[in-house]
Amino acid sequence: MKTTASILTKFTLGILIAGSIAACNQNKTADKPAAAASSPSDSKETIVYINSDTLYSKYEYAKDVNKRLDDKGKSAQGDLAAKGQAFQREVAEYQKNAATLPADQRQATEQRLQRKQQELQGYQQNATAQFQNDQAGEAAKLYDKISDFTKAYAKEKGYKLVLTYSKANPTVLYGDATLDVTTDVIKRLNDAYAKEKK
Repeated sequence: MKTTASILTKFTLGILIAGSIAACNQNKTADKPAAAASSPSDSKETIVYINSDTLYSKYEYAKDVNKRLDDKGKSAQGDLAAKGQAFQREVAEYQKNAATLPADQRQATEQRLQRKQQELQGYQQNATAQFQNDQAGEAAKLYDKISDFTKAYAKEKGYKLVLTYSKANPTVLYGDATLDVTTDVIKRLNDAYAKEKK
């Protein structure tokens, strides 16, 4: 899905930057005793991650965004299909009667049908562009919502770095389950979204 792909692309950039920071921080923390980083809640320098695949499938706002986009896409496709079928019927009607029409009427009808075809193509391009703009806008809102929440969440928990993990873009190859804060993040995001909807 493009929405997810777009969001994942933004997250990927963040992960690359975060990975560089993490590599630098590892050099600084290599001399510290192992007990200092025993669990996410015990350390102020803990790095945690959120499984974005799970987040997007269980976050109610993301589900609502996907449903809205899906509904818009189906509506646009239905509208375009109806216009296309009407045009095809008009072309078929013309082809059926073309032999009996005078030359000037045939020429005028062909020009009119050609204009209609171009209008239909323009309509399709505009509808596609509008849908892509809607997708980009919704993806940006979703990203901002998750990003703003994550900043506040990290500050509250004392996390210095929050990474994201996705099977589609596995920049984090391994993360200990104790560093996975996805369930808590989804619960809090869904609670906040439920309050917004009231």
